[in-house]
Amino acid sequence: MIILTGASASGKTEVAHSLARHYGIIKAVTTTSRLPRTGEVNGVDYYFVTESKFKELLQENSFVEHTLYNGNFYGTGKSEVNDSKCLVVDPKGLASFISFNDPSVVSFLLIAQESTREERMKLRGDNPLDIQKRIATDRIDFDADKIPYSDFKIVTDSRSIDEIAEDIFEKYQATLRRRGLIHN
Repeated sequence: MIILTGASASGKTEVAHSLARHYGIIKAVTTTSRLPRTGEVNGVDYYFVTESKFKELLQENSFVEHTLYNGNFYGTGKSEVNDSKCLVVDPKGLASFISFNDPSVVSFLLIAQESTREERMKLRGDNPLDIQKRIATDRIDFDADKIPYSDFKIVTDSRSIDEIAEDIFEKYQATLRRRGLIHN
């Protein structure tokens, strides 16, 4: 399973879509209590639920990992964990998956300059106040001391999404070969 983490607008979701288009690595659909952004589709981008429903699912032990991020709950349902999937998580989610010590999990930290990320959020139509809040939160949440180990760090500022996805897929395959999980 490919795990992607990175600050807001570092390219995680777009890379996940490119991995699906080009390599058949499907984005795991996580559950969130936040409202959908413009263009997001329930069951495709996330499973959008109310906060009370999220807490109910939590009580039912439905998640492999969960977190509170920017005032909203996010969780990975047990049914979404699969070697042919890609998962987008925050640093706490990354730490959860690393703690499993599963050799089939390969993690990638996507890095982009703050100015690049701010411009991307503007281009996708995010509210200016939300942009500033997310940038401020990310300064704390993605501080180098708070990021757990990741197998690879990928800078996304000056490469196309498809180039980044290709790089990630190649590194994923090479890592699985090195770990003896695939042969070729």
